[in-house]
Amino acid sequence: MRTADLNVVARRALADLVGYADELRDLDQALGDGDLGVTISLGAGAVIEALEQLPEDATAAELAKACAKAFANANPSTMAALVAGGLLAGSKTLVDSTEPNQADAARFVRAAGDNIALRGKTQLGDKTILDAIMPAADALEAGSDPVAALDAAVVGAERAVADTKALQSRRGRASWLQERSIGLQDPGATAFLRLLQCWQAALHAAPAERN
Repeated sequence: MRTADLNVVARRALADLVGYADELRDLDQALGDGDLGVTISLGAGAVIEALEQLPEDATAAELAKACAKAFANANPSTMAALVAGGLLAGSKTLVDSTEPNQADAARFVRAAGDNIALRGKTQLGDKTILDAIMPAADALEAGSDPVAALDAAVVGAERAVADTKALQSRRGRASWLQERSIGLQDPGATAFLRLLQCWQAALHAAPAERN
């Protein structure tokens, strides 16, 4: 995919993601301080604005770095810092990519997840955004067809989000609930799933609809 097209798809996906702000707020109120909807809304808006200002010949790495900077500057939250760090780590995998493909996407998502795990001192099963990111990375790495791989990534993330309900939160404010967090869906993992779903829809949209 040309980076200019990637820019358009990213902006469309983020615009759609904002529509899930209320859902994410409600999920986060049950487990945390309820600011995730605001974090996503402000972050998405800032990233869209940053992407609109990028020149058409910007590289994929430059695009990812712009996203990281804009998201971090839009919010002072821990989630914003983790997401921005993940995006920045992912950008390093795109340095030599002129037209990002499925393999690039897999490396990007994996690097972002690894960075979030390191900075957040978390691992799979801790009931965080990581629980949805890593199954998606697995699916992207295993797939041979880009469309089918993205579909599999969405399915994997959906399953992972459902599975978080049975887990006890072990990181962040949600961990304060201890056993009471069991039965509740993780908001961070849900946010990543919604992003994947919005990306899927934006990617499948007709070119005219993306402009």
